[in-house]
Amino acid sequence: MSSAEPLQAAGGSLDVQAIRSQFPVLDQQVNGHPLVYLDNGATAQKPEAVIEAEARCYREYYANIHRGVHSLSQRSTAEFEAVRGKVQRLLNAPEEKEIIFTRGTTEGINLVAYSFLRPQLQAGDEILITAMEHHSNIVPWQIICEQTSAKLVVVPISDAGEISLDDVAERIGPRTKLVSVVHLSNALGTINPVKQIVDLAHARNVPVLVDGAQSAPHMPVDVQALGCDFFVFSGHKLYGPTGTGVLWGRYELLKAMPPWHGGGDMIRTVTFEKTDFADPPARFEAGTPNIAGVIALGAAIDWFLALDPRAVAAHEADLLAHATARLGAIPGLRLIGTAEQRAGLVSFVMDDAHPHDIGTILDGYGIAVRAGHHCAQPVMQRYGVPATARASFGVYNTRDEIDRLAEGILKVRDLFGG
Repeated sequence: MSSAEPLQAAGGSLDVQAIRSQFPVLDQQVNGHPLVYLDNGATAQKPEAVIEAEARCYREYYANIHRGVHSLSQRSTAEFEAVRGKVQRLLNAPEEKEIIFTRGTTEGINLVAYSFLRPQLQAGDEILITAMEHHSNIVPWQIICEQTSAKLVVVPISDAGEISLDDVAERIGPRTKLVSVVHLSNALGTINPVKQIVDLAHARNVPVLVDGAQSAPHMPVDVQALGCDFFVFSGHKLYGPTGTGVLWGRYELLKAMPPWHGGGDMIRTVTFEKTDFADPPARFEAGTPNIAGVIALGAAIDWFLALDPRAVAAHEADLLAHATARLGAIPGLRLIGTAEQRAGLVSFVMDDAHPHDIGTILDGYGIAVRAGHHCAQPVMQRYGVPATARASFGVYNTRDEIDRLAEGILKVRDLFGG
């Protein structure tokens, strides 16, 4: 099945079994049990349409882009550039030229850190983040703060895993130069009130970057409605290839930013005396990109949008509610992150069983979850735990798989004497 058209059932709900049939990796046994893949927060599996799109590029028309007059180069260039329009549709971005291809969310954040913020940062300036950020939205800011004697300011989180808008407003001051906030927490599942945060920041002329690595695969994203200035996401979490991602930015900001990398394909003219740089997006895409990967990312976006992101969000909300009820009823298990607005995952710890033991034992039953700090060590420190076990959902997961997870956890509990 190559098209996502039949994957909508009557009433706009998802035909999950038809969706599952498009993911070859799901049709296997692991350790003698049918695979239950619940590690989508780390990376999602790939539908046949995405696998085929990348393979077709290499089989039929692969060549370097933007530089050749021959037919293969012309076709590769056209297929590559067409993906900007697909991303524009996914994010409801105003213009295609605001779409910059990166290797992922991490590179997008670093690009903004070093090209947009670093040149204007001075001693005493401030960058505002939250206590639930992924390391990718902490470490780049720490590095440039160390270089400039600027300060990283952190909005705390509650026991439920929520931030207070009053705390945000209180910490946006005259020296705040950027607010960088996760849309959907990879460790807690919290959906942050990004629109309200943007409004608070813009009232003081402070730009906002939104980390959409987790939100883009789980909910409709509209950068114009959010009002943010930058938005980043990764292709591999959106059912596309690794090594692909997107930075969207307001064009007037991108136009004023210097390049981060220098090299081929990001210039107008080069002499030994001076280089004139190309306009965005080429200015920020030096060198040969992941051509086939970006083309496959376009196929992933086509596939995902054919499902209707609202139907995806509704399906995954049902999985979250079912998982919260099933796991919350297990004695000795504590959910980490109980925000009112959540999506995509459940994080938990158990009495007497380390998360790594939980993950290893569940793997013996063919159930793949993530165990660790999830590149969010400050979150673990906030809750006084070394790590959590995390079950994160994708569009192909089912209630039956949640039930198998709960049964597996009961076996973990029995093994450790619960």
